[in-house]
Formats: sequence, C-alpha cells, structure tokens
Amino acid sequence: MSESKSEPKSEPKSEIAPETASPLEQSESEIVASRRAKLKRFREELGFEPYGQREDGLLARSDARTRFSESAHVAFDLASKEAKAAGTAANAAADTRAVVRVAGRVVQHRDMGKLVFLFLRDATGDLQISVSKSSVAANAFELAKHADYGDILVAEGPIGRTNKGEICVWATSISLGTKSLAAPPEKWHGLTDPELRYRRRYVDMYANPETAKVFAMRARIVSRIRRFMDARGFLEVETPVLQPIAGGAAARPFTTHHNALDMPLFMRIAPELYLKRCLVGGMRKVYEINRNFRNEGIDRSHNPEFTAMEVYEAFGDYGTMMELTESLIHDLAVSMIDERRAAGLRVDADLAEGGPTLPWGELAINYAKPFVRVKFEDLFRQGAGCEMRDFAAVRAKARELGLHHEAKLDDWLVVNEVFEECAEPLIDPCRPTFVTDYPSAVSPLTRPSRTDPALCERWDIFIGGMEVGPAYTELNDPDIQLAKFTEQLKGADDEESTFRTLDEDFVESLRVGMPPAGGLGIGIDRLVMLLTDSASIRDVILFPLLKSMGASSPDAGASDESGKGA
Repeated sequence: MSESKSEPKSEPKSEIAPETASPLEQSESEIVASRRAKLKRFREELGFEPYGQREDGLLARSDARTRFSESAHVAFDLASKEAKAAGTAANAAADTRAVVRVAGRVVQHRDMGKLVFLFLRDATGDLQISVSKSSVAANAFELAKHADYGDILVAEGPIGRTNKGEICVWATSISLGTKSLAAPPEKWHGLTDPELRYRRRYVDMYANPETAKVFAMRARIVSRIRRFMDARGFLEVETPVLQPIAGGAAARPFTTHHNALDMPLFMRIAPELYLKRCLVGGMRKVYEINRNFRNEGIDRSHNPEFTAMEVYEAFGDYGTMMELTESLIHDLAVSMIDERRAAGLRVDADLAEGGPTLPWGELAINYAKPFVRVKFEDLFRQGAGCEMRDFAAVRAKARELGLHHEAKLDDWLVVNEVFEECAEPLIDPCRPTFVTDYPSAVSPLTRPSRTDPALCERWDIFIGGMEVGPAYTELNDPDIQLAKFTEQLKGADDEESTFRTLDEDFVESLRVGMPPAGGLGIGIDRLVMLLTDSASIRDVILFPLLKSMGASSPDAGASDESGKGA
C-alpha cells in the first residue's frame, strides 16, 4: 500500500462514492431481510458477535486525527518504498505512526477488491478507515467488505493518509460493534423530512451531524448559565414537579392522581411559589433550571414540556433582574462567537466590530450592551395611536382589529390584547429589548409601582420577535396578594375553576414574611433557539412531543413559555 507525501487535509472530503445503486432499488422489507441474512453470516460464518462487547481505549474521531504525525507518515512511506524496491517486507520497527482505536457508524463504503474504504461517524465527525486484505484477518476483511450503512464498527491501526492526502486509519483489525437491521434513512438519501427527524431523533442525530452539534451546544449553554449564576452567588435548588395546586402561572396544567394518598396532583406549570417560599425560609439568592408542563398548544416557539430558569433575589427588584439578564445573555452571546467560529459557522460581528452579533434565520441579532429599554405605555401609544388609559378608545381599537370578544374582557385585559396586536410588532427583532412597567391588572404576582399603582414593576425581554422572559419586583404583601388571588379566581371560567385553587399555604408564607425581592423567568429553549440559529423549538428539544403517526399537529392555543407566569 503506497501513501503519498502530499499535505494532509484539515477536514475529510469524501473520496468515497455512495454504495452501489442496489439498496436504492430495494424495498424496505428487502433491505431488512438482507441485513438479517448478513447478521446470521457474521455470527455463524465469520465468528463476530453482532451486538458487540466492551471496548477499551477508544478515541473520538477528533482526538484520533490529532494523533497524525506528518514526519512519522513520511518516514514510514519512505521505508515502505525502499523495502518494496529491495523485494523485502517493511521493518515493523520503522513504523512510528500512532496507533489509534476508534468506533463509529458506517456512513460511506466502497469495495475496491483487495482494498475497502469506509467512513465511520461519531459525535465529533467522520474518519476514513482504509482496510487492506493483506493487513487484517480474513474474517475482518469480509466484515469490512459487507458492512452496511448504519453498522457500528470498531477499527484499530496506525493513523496516516491516503494517496489523495486524506487522513485515515490503516486498519490492522476490524470488529463489529452492532449490526444495524433497520433500513437506512430514506434508503441512503438522508433523513430530511422535519416531522420524521423529530420522531426518529436517534437516526436524525447520526444522519444529520448538525443536529448533534446543536444539542452539544445546548448542553454547553446550560452549563454556562449555571456557572454564571453560581459565580453571582445564587444557590440552585429543586422544587416539586408534582404539586397539589396548579400555581405560579396562568396556564392549563396536566393532571394526574396519586393512588396511595388518593389525591389529585398537577404537573408543575411554574416553580415560582415554591421558590418564593425559599426566600421566606432565609435563602437570599436562589434559582432553578427545570422542566415545566402546560397542557396547551404547540407551535414553533411552544412545546407542552419545556425548560425554564426562574431566579429570585431577596432585597432585589426588577432593575436587579434586568442587569442580571442583560449580563447573562450578553455573556452567552460572546461565548457563542468563539464556538461558532471554531465550528466554521456564520458569525455576523464580534465585540471588536460592535457585536456580539449572531444570526437567527435571516436576522442578525446584536447582543451588545446596553439592551434597548422602552416603557409599555409609550410603545402602546406608538402602536395603537391612542392612550392606553382611554378605555373607550382602546375598545374601539380592539373592535377595529377584529378582537370581537373584547366586550367580555376587563379594560386592562383589552389593553394587553391590543398591545400584543399593535405594539409588540414595533419592537426591533435584531436588538434585545426590555419592555417595562406593565399594567398591574395583568400581573397579579407583581408589586404595583410606588408612583403609579395602575402600573407594576415588571418587564419582558423580547429577542428576534419572541418573548424570552419576564421579571418582576415581587409582591410580598399578603393582604394584597390574597385580594389579587381572589379576584383572579372570580374571573375564571368553568373549566379554569376546576384546576385553579387559592394557594392558602403560600399566602400564609407571606404572612410569615418574605423580604422584598426581584424575580425572573427565562425560557431556556427559546434562548437556545436564538443562540444556535434554530428555527423551531422542536429543533432544540431532543424528543419533542408529537402527535401519533398520521395525525396533524395544531399550531394554535399556546400560552407563554418564557418562564414565570403572569
């Protein structure tokens, strides 16, 4: 086997064509039958256990490639040529190339007779394996010749390069990790249908490497969030997922039943009321990154099961939470600049160029500090063309917008709906924007403004046209809180009244005394969407909820999932 002295390429560009056309022409049942026949042959004739065993000393593809040494490769190539010219075997001691052991799925395969080329894929990328009949055992060579797309193989050998400069492992042994029995994605055309990709994520992740990269980035983003919060002195806590009262947000819960206690329970819609109890108990700064469950609609930014972070700081307020949020999101964006560049992904601008600016679809979102700040009332006036306290004009605007149910709503609820229709679209999607000082009536857990009780100390942050999270100066007056809870329950319809109940224990905790505090909720899934340039929330949730096969997925009725409830 001759290996040239051309320079190695930094990343593999396949010199291997897809397998011959026969798999494309076969039916799925024929492919599965063929694979089962191979499994039997591998086991009975070649002596390979088709479901593998423990393998020690495996390297990731990325680590294996770093073991390549140009000088060792050139020295071995020269020694091989000299031995061939002399008609003798190459001296094994002359081979100083690093020996690596790797495993991965077969994603490309070509049988050249006495030489088989494979590409194995792991979570870090693809690596070529070159298998010469003269270098491996007979059964190993047969395995390499007849491996299928999707089979998991283990290969060991010195790392060098091919005549075309491709870094590869020159195999001295090949074994079977797992025989794949299922037909390959779209019979080798790839897994491209979005619904099928979500449903068969386990195939999507190896058939489309970008998918696995997104979830690796998500994991690192969540780790950075934890490090940021820990560095700020916050304590991460855990609160119940199963709760006797569906509290902390205005959302429809999932219900269940505890058999031993014979009591109904609700899946958590928000951790807010429990985290506030932590403040009552003396914890000064707490946060929780958790899964919440809301029995409502599904669309590109809503999933019934979602991840959020809630944060509470005693003796803080919504201004404290604003600084915390701005610094956190800015720092995350800065970290993504380096990560995206290292991965060869698009970056619009870094800090030195006025950034950090990251792409999200067609948008280029600039996360430079300070973020934009605008008052709810000012934005309402700009969008609706009237004053939000002129309720007659607001209702007229609602009717003009086709909000025919406005007659059944409280004045301030109509204000909020008109705001969502007319004012939110004015927010620049390319700049993170804090909308501050919402009406008190739409935020029952929020402390009213000390200068204007009709407003409250609340903001929502919008990025890319999405609400990413709200923050409040928390209400800690037990009498006002009880009155607001009672008022909220009176406004509930028959369906809501079945799961909305006054949380008397929470009110009692406020009577014990909760310090003044700032509180924050951030939708982690939405934040990951923005930072990884992912169009849908289902692109950043490993296994999103899907309807049964053949049923359509509605895109309606979703509540806010950015974190804290209103």
